[in-house]
Amino acid sequence: QVQVVESGGGLVQAGQSLRLSCAASGTFFAINAMGWYRQAPGKQREVVAVILSGGSTSYADSLKGRFTISRDGAKNTVYLQMNNLEAEDTAVYYCNVRARIGLVHVDDYWGQGTQVTVSS
Repeated sequence: QVQVVESGGGLVQAGQSLRLSCAASGTFFAINAMGWYRQAPGKQREVVAVILSGGSTSYADSLKGRFTISRDGAKNTVYLQMNNLEAEDTAVYYCNVRARIGLVHVDDYWGQGTQVTVSS
């Protein structure tokens, strides 16, 4: 079983920055990818950024340049640095961990979510 715990959300004003953290723990062979998703009220969950085990990253087109995903492999932790926040970034941010828990079995695990609120 894999546990995923996010932290770092909060209330900020537009233009400010926040850094989210997500740590994975438990029993698994390897982490294939870690990513951030968000869900705003009344909207579907959408991908924010993903980082693969080799370090490759991908971002939602609308967020490139403001958000940066990074990881500490030794700590099984992923970070999301969010700069120049806008009111439209207000959402619950979820961490996803894609872990290999068997020789061939890969599964997705989610954190409980952390609220980010940006006031304009």
